[in-house]
Amino acid sequence: MNIALAHFRVGETDGVSLEMEKWRKVLERIGHRVIFISGTRNYGEICIPEMDLHSELFEKHKRNSYEKLADYESEGDFKRDILKYADIIEKKLDEVVEREKIDLIIPNNIFSLGVGLPIAIAFHRVIKRKGLKVIGHHHDFYWERENLSHPTCDFVRECLDKYFPPLDIPMVHVVINKIAQKELKKRKGVDSVVVPNVFDFEQPLWVYDDFNKDLRERVGLSANDIVVLQATRVTERKAIEISIEFVGELQRRREKLHGILYDGRNFSKDDRIVLLMPGLIETGNEYVEFLKGVAKHERVEVLWINSLINAKRSTKDGEKRYSLWDTYVVSDIITYPSVIEGWGNQFLEGIFAKKPLVVFEYPVYKTDIKDLGFEVISLGDVFETRINGKYVSIPKEAIIKAVEKAISVLKDEKAYKEMVEKNFELGKKYFSYRTLERILSDIIKNVP
Repeated sequence: MNIALAHFRVGETDGVSLEMEKWRKVLERIGHRVIFISGTRNYGEICIPEMDLHSELFEKHKRNSYEKLADYESEGDFKRDILKYADIIEKKLDEVVEREKIDLIIPNNIFSLGVGLPIAIAFHRVIKRKGLKVIGHHHDFYWERENLSHPTCDFVRECLDKYFPPLDIPMVHVVINKIAQKELKKRKGVDSVVVPNVFDFEQPLWVYDDFNKDLRERVGLSANDIVVLQATRVTERKAIEISIEFVGELQRRREKLHGILYDGRNFSKDDRIVLLMPGLIETGNEYVEFLKGVAKHERVEVLWINSLINAKRSTKDGEKRYSLWDTYVVSDIITYPSVIEGWGNQFLEGIFAKKPLVVFEYPVYKTDIKDLGFEVISLGDVFETRINGKYVSIPKEAIIKAVEKAISVLKDEKAYKEMVEKNFELGKKYFSYRTLERILSDIIKNVP
């Protein structure tokens, strides 16, 4: 079967792009031909520029849909512009479907997020007219985002009702967690299949090698320094302030760590505890400055190293760029304090890296992951916002409890190894490519 995976962007480090890569590998492994359709230039097979998430056009349409209808004389002018670009995208998509002989199309977030109105309209038209088989992969819904919850006019409201998702074409609806499944049924009367995020547990383990063996030295770390890794992108919902406070509390109790660690290193009063931050900054300067302020107050050393990190390892003009996976290798323990996650890619990455995870029990973790038996260092499930409703705080006792547990694991070779090996085996069992292969094979058989 010829299958097209479609999204606004591909080849980036966002969760949707990452999952598309995994779906592609699995679909190809079971014998299908797969292409990418997106607005991304120089990646994937098909680029339709009008789909580009990063373009001024996309941002203009989003802004006028949900903030203020400011760039048009009237709602009618706005509607005409949206439909004009829908015509352009429809024509290009038509040509792609014909040329590539597409049998099945898998729109990712195109029919759920509520942005890119002309894109949703165009895809709907082509699918309906050609009778294409469709799997709607809905990672995120507009009703989950505060900034997408206030349409500026009736036309946008009509589009949300008609296209997000469309109910007049046969489609298998796929969501990434049980909460979204329940909400989609409640709001739209639509049944859906939960397909969790997965990871390649069959690939070689990430270890020190000739390429990354100098990473600690490159970022100014000594062999015995304890590295706490915050591997996520930098954005408010990741609640990175909790990670900083965790490291601050760990620092205040550092004497309990003195001596031999889980891997035989000797941690002394002269060694440091640092928070390593390799993630892309996807937020305004206000949040970054807030984090720096928290770090200063907590006396936590934060290493912001995104400039050294690429999606893949590379060397240009003698200058190395490491992969995100290399940062897992140099770390001792991972913080994952997000209060909201659609699923949790970094959770699986930490499991695969065989590192202990310090986790805030966000809603999807509790509904879709917790009961499977993973052993984590919990930050609890209670938080509140601070500073005019912005940013996050959790009870001090929850941080102290997590720090004490982390210390006991970092000081105990047996406990450390048992925890990470148990988690790895559970990850392999429930969230591997083989799991995805089985689920997708069943779904494709049942696409109307």
